[in-house]
Amino acid sequence: MQKTGKGKTPRRPGQKKATNIEKDPVGVYCRIRPLGAEDEECCVEMISSSTIQLHAPDGLKANRNGEYKETQYSFKKVFGINTTQMELFEDVAKPLVDDLIRCKNGLLFTYGVTGSGKTFTMTGSPGEGGLLPRSLDMLFNSISPFQAKRFVFKPDDKNGMEIQGQVDALLERQKRDSQQSVPKTPSSRQKADPEFADMISPEEACKSENVDEDCCYSVFVSYIEVYNNYIYDLLEDAPFDPIRSKWLGGGTPVRNNEFIPPQSKSLREDQNHNMYVAGCTEVEVKSTEEAFEVFWKGQKKRRIANTQLNRESSRSHSVFTVKLAQAPLDADGDHILQDKNQVNVSQLCLVDLAGSERTSRTKAEGSRLREAGNINQSLMTLRTCMEVLRENQMCGTNKMVPYRDSKVTLLFKNYFDGEGKVRMIVCVNPKADDYDETMLVMRFAEMTQEVEVARPVDRPICGLAAGRRHRNQAFRDELSRHLEERGGPSDAVDDPILLTQLMESLPALPSCELVDPADDQTLPRLIEVLERRQHIRQMMTEQLHKTASTLKSMLQQFDGQLSAKETYLHDQQSKLCEKDKVITNQRTEIERLEKKSTTLEYKIDILQKTTDMYEQDTRSLRQELETRDQKLQRELSERRRMEQRMQGMVTDTKLKWEKECERRVNAKQLEMQNKLWVKDEKLKQLKAIVTESSAGSCSTERPEKPERPSRERDCIIAQKRSASPSPRPTAPPVRPTHRRSHSAGGEKWVDHKPPSNLDLDTVMQPIIPNAIKVSTPNEKALSKCHKYVLRHQELASDGEIETKLIKGNVFKTRGGGQAVQFTDIETLKQECPTSSSRKRRSGSAEGPAEMEDIENRAPVTNTSYGYQKRRKP
Repeated sequence: MQKTGKGKTPRRPGQKKATNIEKDPVGVYCRIRPLGAEDEECCVEMISSSTIQLHAPDGLKANRNGEYKETQYSFKKVFGINTTQMELFEDVAKPLVDDLIRCKNGLLFTYGVTGSGKTFTMTGSPGEGGLLPRSLDMLFNSISPFQAKRFVFKPDDKNGMEIQGQVDALLERQKRDSQQSVPKTPSSRQKADPEFADMISPEEACKSENVDEDCCYSVFVSYIEVYNNYIYDLLEDAPFDPIRSKWLGGGTPVRNNEFIPPQSKSLREDQNHNMYVAGCTEVEVKSTEEAFEVFWKGQKKRRIANTQLNRESSRSHSVFTVKLAQAPLDADGDHILQDKNQVNVSQLCLVDLAGSERTSRTKAEGSRLREAGNINQSLMTLRTCMEVLRENQMCGTNKMVPYRDSKVTLLFKNYFDGEGKVRMIVCVNPKADDYDETMLVMRFAEMTQEVEVARPVDRPICGLAAGRRHRNQAFRDELSRHLEERGGPSDAVDDPILLTQLMESLPALPSCELVDPADDQTLPRLIEVLERRQHIRQMMTEQLHKTASTLKSMLQQFDGQLSAKETYLHDQQSKLCEKDKVITNQRTEIERLEKKSTTLEYKIDILQKTTDMYEQDTRSLRQELETRDQKLQRELSERRRMEQRMQGMVTDTKLKWEKECERRVNAKQLEMQNKLWVKDEKLKQLKAIVTESSAGSCSTERPEKPERPSRERDCIIAQKRSASPSPRPTAPPVRPTHRRSHSAGGEKWVDHKPPSNLDLDTVMQPIIPNAIKVSTPNEKALSKCHKYVLRHQELASDGEIETKLIKGNVFKTRGGGQAVQFTDIETLKQECPTSSSRKRRSGSAEGPAEMEDIENRAPVTNTSYGYQKRRKP
């Protein structure tokens, strides 16, 4: 028994990120679905083979005042409503199948809103096969002559592949045949499923030209779905009850009226850091029909539902994986090379994403609502991953991509990290009802095109000489031809004519009947004939040996000639391989330059669009700047006018205050002159008394008082301030009696007179009996009294001194102290009778105005005295 070899899923060698890794942008294509009815409004227009234009619907413009503008989006290629499935396959999926055969991975998924034709694009319908059946048909058309026998390759449940020997594979096949009571595969080969019977016409069949004939191939398929962020295996055999079995829609079994839920699968990471679905069923298929049957088996279990927008709406994301295992033949070209390092496994993932939808339009409820929420959440996670990838590549950041937020993004994480090519087909429904959702899809597609994926590296080439299978087959054909020319034994032994001729060439046997026991002639004749036959047989054997020796020598001669020819062919093949390498390198360089040119053209288009946008923004900003400059000039002129107005007001106010200050200075000077006059008068009186006492003369005549300084100046100033004529002083003189204050009573008072108060020497003075006079209030004085009065002096607006008596009640506090609550204010004022400062009584229209109560400073006979009390609550 031969030892088994083991191969793992391929991965780029090493985990180090090189700075010179070539990258390709994600290929994004757009396909426009035909309208359901001719009278429907269309909001998508195909401008060119790579550009579409979106028009806002009329109703939306009316609702939003026509603010929507026409927007254009560019793709790698746009497929219109008349595009056939074959044309779409030639441009999108065929290169991925070629890469699959050349040991490179690929990812192809459809994206769009619900009802935009994603499932039709991927699966198709009878007569119009989609991308999936055409990819399988091309794969089997290319590798069918070079397929290995069943069970030679075997999955190891760890995302790897094992190689079994011929004996082990034979035992596996016998075991499988014995377990199958009803053989399904032969029946499927005899009669194809009607759903896929006419999907691909023979004229549309194609094959790849890059197949390595010195390798053996085997195809494995798996089919899963991501439903509510859980992974389910659609090829897993559900439990079956032979007595009573019932099935729900989608292939879900029911046993004894109990629901048997399917078991979800988990994602794991293999030793090469590739993500895979643990425990997923992988079926080995040998033909397109058999692969169709496996796909249809899983398709029947996929969850679909009827919504307001789509009669058969996919409620899950489906992933159909085609895994191709290949290993080189040995040096003789007979058997697979038992070396695990030479086994390569590549895979192509065909993904049909469920469409994004708005529950307000689909009217989803219950489980449909939950399904829609999970679908939208997974698609939003995919958009977020694309945005972070683009930001990391364009801005040089190293943000963590949230692959683990959804099972879909985590499953395809390796593809975006550089494990293969990524292609996306954006399906668009041009009807006006899907305008808002289509706008979001277009923005996501435009952003996805800016994401670059590392280009997968080529697999190492086997060191054995090329053309091993062809040489082995040529040797077998040549040997069969030589044997046929010389009458090979394989045909001669089975030919009855040659056997008859051989029997007739031998001596005939005599009669062997013994009639007489004494017959002594029959037996000797029989012995003689048999001896002759034995001699002839020996001669024929010798001739056969000679012929065999001659044939052997001829074969050895042919082998020598064949070896020389093989050596010559090997030399020529080496030279041819070198030239092929040169051609391949040149072709690769040309493809690289073409791709680089295409990428640069695409970037130039993007930069041109960006430049146009910036120019438009510059024009708008320049216009806005001019508008703001004009506004600023207007504000500056307004500010100048305001400054001039304020300057005039400041000048007027300044003049007013200068006059006021001059008036107050004059009043103060007059006050000081009055005080000096009073003091001089007192000194003169004292001097007169002293003089009279010393002289002994008792004169009763009073010396003439010196006249007070004239206040004509004040009268002139007052007349200047007042526009009304000054009244004549006609008031009679008041008797110099003392005024009794309202504070007089039986209570004790604290008379607080600050030392800064001036002594006005007026006739009318407030008299408070039972008062304790203090210059500074203290607790001792307050504790002995019930009332409190404060004498406060201030300068009135006319320049005269105004005295205020602020009264209050004294009461004890809880802390043992004293407090005052003010209750009343009395105001005492004095003024000159000749002054123009006067007030008219309300209600008097004509006649001389009465003067306010004024306290005079000098005892002049023609001066009226009085006071006015002003109460404030």
